[in-house]
Amino acid sequence: MSEVPGTGRVIADRYRLLDPLGEGGAGIVWSARDEVLGREVAVKEVRAPEEAPSAGGSEPSYSRLEREARAATRFSHRNAVAVHDVVVQDARPWIVMELVRGLALSDVLAADGPLSPRRAARIGAEVLAALRAAHNAGVLHSDVKPGNVLLGNDGRVMVKDFGITPADGLYGLTVTGEPIGSPEYLAPERALGRAPEPESDLWSLGVLLYAATEGRTPFGRDTAPDTLRAVSEEEPPPLRRAGALAPVIEGLLRKDPAERLTASDAERRLRILAAGGTGSPGGGAAGPPVPPPAEGAADGGPGGGTAVAAGDAGAGAGTPEPAEPPSRTGILVAVGALVALLIAGGLAWALANGDDDTDGRGGGKVPSGGATVSVRHGPGTPVGLAGLAHLV
Repeated sequence: MSEVPGTGRVIADRYRLLDPLGEGGAGIVWSARDEVLGREVAVKEVRAPEEAPSAGGSEPSYSRLEREARAATRFSHRNAVAVHDVVVQDARPWIVMELVRGLALSDVLAADGPLSPRRAARIGAEVLAALRAAHNAGVLHSDVKPGNVLLGNDGRVMVKDFGITPADGLYGLTVTGEPIGSPEYLAPERALGRAPEPESDLWSLGVLLYAATEGRTPFGRDTAPDTLRAVSEEEPPPLRRAGALAPVIEGLLRKDPAERLTASDAERRLRILAAGGTGSPGGGAAGPPVPPPAEGAADGGPGGGTAVAAGDAGAGAGTPEPAEPPSRTGILVAVGALVALLIAGGLAWALANGDDDTDGRGGGKVPSGGATVSVRHGPGTPVGLAGLAHLV
């Protein structure tokens, strides 16, 4: 069996290429061995056009890709494939990354079909956690799609191929060298040529969740221009399989970035759904969250632990009724029992003694009809039934 060209090659006097893991227009990803630390890594052999425009004119694409790859090392997160190193060999960058054993979400969807809303919510929550960490570090992904989400054999959900930092004023390329990302997953503002924002990644996540549950993307058309036109001008087709996840997807797919669900709110809702909770049927970004059942009250997300519950916001079935303070409730129960006993005792006494005027001890008089029963409220003060309410 012939070897793949490049197998066994050592990059930067350190990383020995072993086997190709995948190949596309942007380059080849290899499994490799770090000869210095004695560990397996993934090495991306980047391919890019000879020249690409930049904010200040033009510069070699490889130099720009190297800078973008180094930007991705500015943060680390349990759900982000770590970039260990960026080296230059043959005048182009090679990106050395954490090796994740598993399948891409795109492969899982192709083999098994759409996911359940609950599983999709779990994956979405993990992806969003990685995006939030990147955004906090000033790094955008710019190409969120199922092919860039890895489902590890160890159960982890990992996001790969983070892109550039908006602080540099550069946009339009990811570390893989793709010009503008995948058209079906681009946010409307990017389709219209505007600079990406953190909210642009949130839109792409919404498209990913749509595709994961519905089995197709909402804006995919036969050509890239038609796809971009649909992204910027058309509304997504109604969701039919997303169930309780629908309000989150709808909230992320708002054309105006300012109207999309915030990252923190979206992640909180996704985690509730992943845990088996339900979503408001029409909440989107507009409706305020509804308080969850008591067991969810400790949720630490924005809104003081609120959550999306089934039903209308004002009277959801999962919203607990307010309870009286325990001390007052206990007193009312005791007083009620006392009243019942007194009435029953008074009637029994009246029936047994007929028209007798006294209780045999010179006590108060109880008519045969049992209309009045007196008890003592402190020394020397009789209190009728009507006065018992004031004891509480």
